[in-house]
Amino acid sequence: MIHIKELKSGLNIFKALSSEIRIEILTLLTKHDSLNLNDLAKKLNLSNGAITMHIKKLEESGIIDVTTAVGKHGIQKICYINEDILKIELKNKEVQNLNEYQIKVGHYCDFHAEPTCGLATKDSIIGEFDDPRYFADPQHINADIVWLNNGFLEYRIPNYLKTNQNFNEIQFIFELGSEAPSYNNDWPSDIYFYINNIELGFWTSPGDFGDKKGSNNPEWWPPHLNQYGVPKLLRINKNGTFIDGCRISDITISDINLNQKSDIKFKFAVGEKGRNGGLTLYGKNFGNCNHDIIVRILFDLKTED
Repeated sequence: MIHIKELKSGLNIFKALSSEIRIEILTLLTKHDSLNLNDLAKKLNLSNGAITMHIKKLEESGIIDVTTAVGKHGIQKICYINEDILKIELKNKEVQNLNEYQIKVGHYCDFHAEPTCGLATKDSIIGEFDDPRYFADPQHINADIVWLNNGFLEYRIPNYLKTNQNFNEIQFIFELGSEAPSYNNDWPSDIYFYINNIELGFWTSPGDFGDKKGSNNPEWWPPHLNQYGVPKLLRINKNGTFIDGCRISDITISDINLNQKSDIKFKFAVGEKGRNGGLTLYGKNFGNCNHDIIVRILFDLKTED
């Protein structure tokens, strides 16, 4: 995700998007995943020189990436979209009282996993498929993708608040999907969320997606396995618990009863109730979102009596 918090910092992106031809280029790349310069020139009826100029502006903005590959007619430049989401804050409400962390999907502190299950780093599978014993392997902290059909993954969240500070909101941003043998785009799963074993609610994942390669997946990742999930934002504040702005429960931040001495343990769980289609968590080097689990703790200062 490209996140523009100040309008001036996004000038290169705004300039790149100011051309109808460059918008058409992005539309084609969205449809075809990747295209070389010759293909783009033919589809848009442009010269190679003209298409090169437009591609350069898009690449400089960070919206697309360009790589080289050897083809039938020599070295070709391949273009693909670098980020799937562009977020612009028109009115910058800068939050000073914020702690933010990124936690790898393999850096869980507790788990229960039943097949189909497994985990992998960007370089290789950890252990063997469908053997829960490898979830305890020391290498699990480096995993960039974790999947299980039944069970849970629990993460310890840092808590650095001071005695004069109050919790206002906790946010979790992650890429999540179901878990089916191989993959199945139509495989609903009710995935539940907990903080300190307090149930926050659930989100129904529509499937375990594998129809196209995840943009961040390593080259060795088999094409017949799950490829990407759905980006989600979970928020717990004084008004309740929300997924992407939709209320999933009335549990508020005060219901969790946190203070500066509290342990904070966040858990994903499937299988105890609801539709059980498993879960898959995608980290920085898998799926379509180029980040691990993002945690934000928003707080304010206690008022003196």
